[in-house]
Amino acid sequence: MTATQHDADVIVVGAGPGGSTTAYHLARHGLRVLLLEKTEFPREKVCGDGLTPRAVKQLVKMGIDTSPEAGWLHNRGLRVIGGGVRLELDWPDLASFPNYGLVRTRLDFDDLLARQAVGAGVDLRTNVNVLAPVLDDAGRAVGVTAESGPDKAPVTFHAPLIVAADGVSGRFPLAMGLAKREDRPIGVAVRRYYRSPLRHDDNYLESWLELRSKENPDKLLPGYGWIFGMGDGRVNVGLGVLNSSSAFGKTNYRRLLTDWLANTPEDWGMTDEANAEGPILGAALPMGFNRVPHYTRGVLLVGDSGGMVNPFNGEGIAYAMESGELAAEVAVQALARSAGPERERALAFYPTELKSRYGGYYRLGGIFVKLIGRPEIMKMATRHGMPHPLLMRFVLKLLANLTDPRGGDAMDRVINAMTRVAPAV
Repeated sequence: MTATQHDADVIVVGAGPGGSTTAYHLARHGLRVLLLEKTEFPREKVCGDGLTPRAVKQLVKMGIDTSPEAGWLHNRGLRVIGGGVRLELDWPDLASFPNYGLVRTRLDFDDLLARQAVGAGVDLRTNVNVLAPVLDDAGRAVGVTAESGPDKAPVTFHAPLIVAADGVSGRFPLAMGLAKREDRPIGVAVRRYYRSPLRHDDNYLESWLELRSKENPDKLLPGYGWIFGMGDGRVNVGLGVLNSSSAFGKTNYRRLLTDWLANTPEDWGMTDEANAEGPILGAALPMGFNRVPHYTRGVLLVGDSGGMVNPFNGEGIAYAMESGELAAEVAVQALARSAGPERERALAFYPTELKSRYGGYYRLGGIFVKLIGRPEIMKMATRHGMPHPLLMRFVLKLLANLTDPRGGDAMDRVINAMTRVAPAV
């Protein structure tokens, strides 16, 4: 196939945070980018809506105004509740990351990122449902087949490189023969919005390490919970359960959420169904590189499609955006080379660099998931760890993956050493 037959230099499948970030950086480097999204914007996504400083850094790189005047709710850090202790931990002051987090609904957030990509020159096509790769004689992806519009008209697009950013379902990687690895951690999260004038403008993200029902407050419910103020009169409330828990796959997660919320103060507004906005929605959290390889036969995997959710805290947006930026950098260098072995050598850098950046950290995260899946260990950790603010500041840095890679304080050096010596996943 000649270059003149290509519809773009790169096709990006999926316009979530990972796909839009990838497309933006590709376009900023002068490449022709086709961004294909199966839905219309704005559209709903199941998420906690909270962004740590890692994600904020990526937004700043994309030139997005993160001020309160632009519709963002800022937060100072994380409030942790467990073991009878309520602890507020500010985000660390680092050279590498800003010292504030943000909250914004995915309904607004994904739309904003897609529009930023379009502003950089990306060709965004919505209502285009990508079905499968177009393969050449060597089995390399050279395009995609799709259904377009309400009439599902068949269309085909060609490009020398494809980025799969189609989320946890990973339909495109599956069509390339890339199945999920069952030996990696995965979680399930459910969330709902509630009107809560008392809690909506909280300047901390709130994490509950222990969940208890009103009927039996002495018994710990499985999983961990969150309450994130949205700044618009509402809160995002949810919980997650990891596959290391004996309750995983055997629990009514929606009932679990309402059982926990029934135990919260009435003036928060979460015990009254009349304050709820919309149904309880759920989604899977693919963690710790649970789909590999991240590059094969003309296709790079970005974000949830490649199982890049942080096993320590369930954060996915920051890693989707970071992997998207990296994929764009690699693609730009690769396409500047001749097709064949030289280009493949450049593309092979993508999985190598991902493994270098996150492999050891995700290995530690996998161990963490196995430990906290045992209620007796979680109970002991909260009881003995929560009363010690210095230890908890270390835990915050570890769980949020917020350290300065060079220099930094003693905590940074310990965490960085741990991730270096841990064998990469």
